[in-house]
Amino acid sequence: MKQEILINVSPSETRVAVVENGVLQEVYIEREARQGLVGNIYRGKVLRVLPGMQSAFVDIGLDKAAFLHAKEIFPLQESEAGSVSDDIKDLIREGQEIIVQVVKDMIGSKGARLTTHISLPSRYLVYMPGSQHIGVSQRIDDEKERERLRNIVKQVQQDKQTLSGGFILRTAADGVPEAEIKKDMEFVTKLWDLVESRVCNEQKIAVIYESLPLLMRMVRDLAEVDVGKIQIDCQESFKQAVTFVEQFVPAIKSRIHLYSDERHIFDLYSVEEEIQKALDRKVGLKSGGYLIFDQTEAMTTVDVNTGAYVGHRNLEETIFKTNLEAAHAIARQIRLRNLGGIIIIDFIDMDDPEHKRQVLRAFAKRLARDHVKTSITDVSALGLVEMSRKRTTESLERILTETCPYCQGRGSIKTAETVCYEIFREIMRAAKAYEAEKIMVIASQSVIDRLLDEESSNVADLEELLQRIIKFQVESLYSQEQFDVVFV
Repeated sequence: MKQEILINVSPSETRVAVVENGVLQEVYIEREARQGLVGNIYRGKVLRVLPGMQSAFVDIGLDKAAFLHAKEIFPLQESEAGSVSDDIKDLIREGQEIIVQVVKDMIGSKGARLTTHISLPSRYLVYMPGSQHIGVSQRIDDEKERERLRNIVKQVQQDKQTLSGGFILRTAADGVPEAEIKKDMEFVTKLWDLVESRVCNEQKIAVIYESLPLLMRMVRDLAEVDVGKIQIDCQESFKQAVTFVEQFVPAIKSRIHLYSDERHIFDLYSVEEEIQKALDRKVGLKSGGYLIFDQTEAMTTVDVNTGAYVGHRNLEETIFKTNLEAAHAIARQIRLRNLGGIIIIDFIDMDDPEHKRQVLRAFAKRLARDHVKTSITDVSALGLVEMSRKRTTESLERILTETCPYCQGRGSIKTAETVCYEIFREIMRAAKAYEAEKIMVIASQSVIDRLLDEESSNVADLEELLQRIIKFQVESLYSQEQFDVVFV
């Protein structure tokens, strides 16, 4: 699988596109005015403890208080009976200063999610200063390699007592020489020493450590063995990336290139066009079928439809082919749209159990390429597949769009006919309270047009009933649902 990373840098934002076999799979966006917080470490202050929710709100200097659950507080306190306490009142108190790390950005109306289980990532591993655990990424499935990596960490810790704490070996550590692993261990422990010194020197609510910017995170996290090329369209950012990889990932230096063509970098592989499509509710399939994505606060639903596809054999075969194609498309769209949380997929009902298994296998295989942790269930009796995807940042839709001011997020607006009848009712109500001779209706062009055409007889009847003249005025700034009834 050939993978390429395109990085577009401007003064206001950085955008990263991950392309596999010429097709856009993932998009990451970080704006200067609203940079991500995940990985940042803060000195905070507990504002409020909520025993009923086993959580607390913590002030870390942001507009919204951040959220800390009891299970994210480390170390757990020993109770008088000697057992580990799981009551948040035994763990923290209001007014207490606390060192925390952001694990999930502010999403919608929710504040950032915090943990006291501090971790510092590097190229090949993640350092956990408050733990003694040594783990290996599940993506490394060779047991001999897993054991080799564990032994390297244990041996380095024995040889150098200052390298204490817990470590998780990342996927990128697969096959990496011991010297490189040791270098990474030394780097993150020195970084933690720096963080600790800042903790001691900083006595107020403040950020203690900021995570790497998007450009560096992408180079560090996505530059796996199968990445053929990393192209950056900004010379200054290119130099920064080269300096970064020379220090931390020298093996991939030859893959980083400065993109200097006149054609915009995101015009390659139609990236810009694909981003626009990822904001659409409807996604067409090559067979003629289509998908409908509905993203809500609670979950995302995906509906699969055959559309114009009729197949060549029978109905069951048509449904199977559509679901199979949909499984591939949905897995890609989930990554591209950066959907997180609960996702419900309504595949078209299949009678053949083997068809269900094949569709689910195809879906799981595609999801296995995702860098974000996912889990899926079997196809239910209703043909639904429930899955979850770890959510740490806003989805593409939430970053690039806002609630429609006309429909208030409903996805639809009242018809001109409905608005006309609302105007009639408002005139009837107001006529009882006001004695003016004329009534002025101010509304959008589409509503006024209908009042003067299809509803003209109703307007005449209303004038006769009220014995008053009704005038109309178009307001071009009004949406179809807006109107005013003025008595003059």
